[in-house]
Amino acid sequence: MPRALGIRVEGLSLRFLPYPFREVLRFGRESLEGCECARARVLVEGADGELAEGWGEVPLGATWAWPSGLDVADRLDALRGFCVNLAEAWSSFDLAGHALVIGHAFLRDVLPARWAALNAERRRLGAEEMPWLAALLCAAPFDLAIHDAYGKAMGRPSFSTYGPPYLDHDLAWFYGEAPSSSFAGRYPRDFLVAPPDELEVWHLVGGADDLDSPESPDPSSFPANSYPTTLRGWIRRDGISALKVKLRGLDSARDAERLAAVGRMCLEEGVRRIGIDFNGTVGDPLYVLELLEKVRKDEPECARRLVYVEQPFSASGALGLDVRALGSRLPLLMDESAVGWESVARGQTLGWTGVALKTCKTLTGALLSLCRAREAGMAIMVQDLTNPMLALVPHALLGAHAPSLGGIEANAAQYCPEASLPEAGVHPGLFGRRSGRLSVASIRGDGLGYGEAIRARALPKPVFEEGAA
Repeated sequence: MPRALGIRVEGLSLRFLPYPFREVLRFGRESLEGCECARARVLVEGADGELAEGWGEVPLGATWAWPSGLDVADRLDALRGFCVNLAEAWSSFDLAGHALVIGHAFLRDVLPARWAALNAERRRLGAEEMPWLAALLCAAPFDLAIHDAYGKAMGRPSFSTYGPPYLDHDLAWFYGEAPSSSFAGRYPRDFLVAPPDELEVWHLVGGADDLDSPESPDPSSFPANSYPTTLRGWIRRDGISALKVKLRGLDSARDAERLAAVGRMCLEEGVRRIGIDFNGTVGDPLYVLELLEKVRKDEPECARRLVYVEQPFSASGALGLDVRALGSRLPLLMDESAVGWESVARGQTLGWTGVALKTCKTLTGALLSLCRAREAGMAIMVQDLTNPMLALVPHALLGAHAPSLGGIEANAAQYCPEASLPEAGVHPGLFGRRSGRLSVASIRGDGLGYGEAIRARALPKPVFEEGAA
């Protein structure tokens, strides 16, 4: 790569931004009342020695990345500590190139060693080890910031740089495959689509969410500063047309009853599509097959609206199961078990027929997984981790460029809308849902398209800073 088309990290900073949820989010076997984002800023040297800055942010979703009986506060504290650990690693990571090359090298050469050292120390102290998924979560804000900085250094939107002349390594190089590979001479841009101005938004139906109330709400009855308290209220207020339903995976009759109740409401309110997500609580594919068969027989209109099944099995056990019978019924999406393109390729051989992409597993990983999945004919969905503030912007940008089953999940508007008020002033159509859609038209310009949103709020002091002033 010509030096003018490469960047090198010169400094970075890291901050933590906590925020409460306006209502409890039931997640698997746990309930959440709030979360915290890790926000990274990197300073890079770009073309002609000029400096550019990049930003990245993800929610530190401990219950998602680290399912455990360990207290969530202890898991969150460990995630914070590992974010600082990785900030130190980035400050001494001396590699010049394209953002995808730099991110790929960090994930391959640095993150595994840091993660292994951390877990060796945790074992010595008698503490539970951190999963690889949680390590990826901690790496994600820095990776996003590198991609943002690269676009800004080149004076272009980052998603326009994923091919020559900016990226001189093809996908076969990233995958370590021979020149005869089907990926030879092909680049991530070959698997992306032109972004629309709007995306359908998938509303999350949490395990503890109320579906209805005795008095069905009229959307005109909601003041501008109030929020619905029931699913029916959300559907009517925001024009929701797609629902992602959390099921517990512990009681088939209860899950079937919950799904049937949602399905009946969809029929009444004109909701067209339903996805179901177990967050790894199911132990046997037969559980899901029997559930789908029961819904098909008892609630055929609900069954006709089913679009996908997401991650029924634990991340640790998912790639040891043959799920071809289940994957043949509906797109079966890997999520927690999709921790890189290698696991996506492995899942495809076992019968997984789709993958849930998330920027919180690194944008580098999402792009390489997307290409691998598309080449294998797997379905794509872009899912979030209740992404607020800056975190929603690259999430939506990925969704706009991904050839998906349709739209994106974006549930921060449900659980923590007040957390994003400063950024919503810059991207109002992104943070507000209208007629069941989000607008991505404001995500324009160089890098990841944050625009003035990076300066929209007063930030706390960094917990780590080196050369990024």
